[in-house]
Amino acid sequence: MTIVARPTSVQSLLGGSIELPVHACGHGPAIEVSPWTAEPGSAGVVAVVGAGKMGLPLAAQFADHGWHVIAVDVQQSVVDLINEGRSHVAEEPGLAELVATAHSGGRLRATTDGAAAARDADVVVLIVPVMLDDEQQPDYRYMDSAVAAIAPGVHPGSLVIFETTLPVGDTRDRFTPRLEAVSGLTADADFFVAFSPERLYSGAALRNLATYPKLVGGIGRASTARAAAFYDAVLDTEIVAMSNAEAAEFSKLADTTYRDVNIALANEFARYAERVNVDIHEVIAAANSQPYSHIHQPGLGVGGHCIPVYPHFLLSRAPELELVELSRRTNDGQVGVAIRSIEKEIGGLEGVPVLVLGLTYRHGVHELAYSRALPLIERLTHAGALVSAYDPLLTPEETARCCATPWTWGTAGPFRAVVTQTADPLFNELDPDWFPDLDVVFDGRDSLRDLALPPTVAYRGIGLPPRPRAVAQPGPGRQ
Repeated sequence: MTIVARPTSVQSLLGGSIELPVHACGHGPAIEVSPWTAEPGSAGVVAVVGAGKMGLPLAAQFADHGWHVIAVDVQQSVVDLINEGRSHVAEEPGLAELVATAHSGGRLRATTDGAAAARDADVVVLIVPVMLDDEQQPDYRYMDSAVAAIAPGVHPGSLVIFETTLPVGDTRDRFTPRLEAVSGLTADADFFVAFSPERLYSGAALRNLATYPKLVGGIGRASTARAAAFYDAVLDTEIVAMSNAEAAEFSKLADTTYRDVNIALANEFARYAERVNVDIHEVIAAANSQPYSHIHQPGLGVGGHCIPVYPHFLLSRAPELELVELSRRTNDGQVGVAIRSIEKEIGGLEGVPVLVLGLTYRHGVHELAYSRALPLIERLTHAGALVSAYDPLLTPEETARCCATPWTWGTAGPFRAVVTQTADPLFNELDPDWFPDLDVVFDGRDSLRDLALPPTVAYRGIGLPPRPRAVAQPGPGRQ
C-alpha cells in the first residue's frame, strides 16, 4: 500500500467547479423555417436581450447552431462592435471567433430596439441583471425595462424565456402579466413563457453550455415543451424539462445558496482550526477523500454576481431561512477576520501603509461586482490605514477610480502589511525585498503559502496556524 501525506483523489473546489466532460455536437444542419414551431431539426430567429458577459456567449452559441440571432443591448458601443463582427467580452475562450463567424455568415446582428427584435423573433431570451438594492432586496430596474421594451413585439407564437436568476414566482407573477397586458395575448395559449437559469462561469461560458444540463420550466405545459424544444435545438447537452417555472427558478437559488452556506461552514471550520493550531486545508482535503463530503474552501468571503446575491432572493420571500441569513453574515464577516489578524501582528492601523493585491471578485475576471476588496479597503481606510492596491487586470486609472492608490508591480514601497484578495498566479512572484518595512503577509486565498518570507515577516492566512516570526528592530516607518 502507498502512504501519502494528502489524499490523491481529491478534486479541489478552490476558485471554481470541478471539470465535467464536454458533449460533442450531435446536430445536423438546421432547416430554416418561419415561423418556428418547434419541429425537430428546424431553426428560426432568436433575440437575446442583454449582450453582456453571459448574453453574448448565448447569442454566439445559438448562431453556431443555425439560428439567426438578434442581440439587443442598451449600450450603443456594444451594438456597434457586434455589428462589426467583434466581441466586447475578452475573457471567454473561443467567443471572438464564434462572433466573427456568425456575423460574416449573416446569422448575427445587433440593435438597441427591443420591440423590433421581439417582433422579428420566434424566441426572446432575456439575460439582463437583477441585483440588490441598498436594502438587500431584488433590484428590478434593468429587467423591468427590458420586459417593457420587448412587450410590444410579443406576437402569437412568441416564446419568451428568462435566463436571469429571479426570485421564485417572478416569471409567472411579475413578468407574464406585463407581457399579456401589453400584447393583449394569453400566455401558454397564444404565446409561451418559461424560465431557464443561466448556469455559466466567467471564463468558461462556451464550455459550460456543452457540459451542464439545461434546466427549463414553463408557466404551463405548452410553454415548458416549447422552451425545451428550443434548447434541444441550440445546445449539445441534456435538457431537463422541469415541472414548472417555479421549480426551475428555485433550482438556481438552491445551487448558489448551497455554495454560500458551504463556504460559510468552511469559514467557521477555519476559525476553529486556528484555535486548535491545525491547517484547515489539510483537514478539508482529508474529509473530502470520503465521497459524501464536499466541503468548499474558506477565504476572504464571496464575490461576483451570483453567490453573494441570490441567497437574498430567497430571503426576500422567506426571511425565516435562518441558516441562509447566517451564512451571508458569516461570509461577509471574513473581511473583519482579516483585519483583526493584521492588527494582531502590527497593532493599530492608524497611518500604516497597506497593500491590497487583487481587486476583482476573482482572479482572471475583469469584474468588480461584490468584490470583497471593496469592503476590505473601506474598512482598512476607516481604521486609518493608507491603502494602495494592485490588480493585473486593472489600469492604474481604474484602481484609483474604484478604491485605492495605485501601486506599480515590482516597485519598492513602505508597506507594513500585504493582503491578497485574489489568487492571481502573478502574486507568487512577489518579492518581499520590495518592502523593507514589511511585517505581515495576509494570504486571503491560500495561494502564497510557499512564498519565501524573511524571518521577521509573519505569514497569516485563514484557518492556518500562525507562523512564528522574529521581532524586527525598529526602523523607518515602524511604530
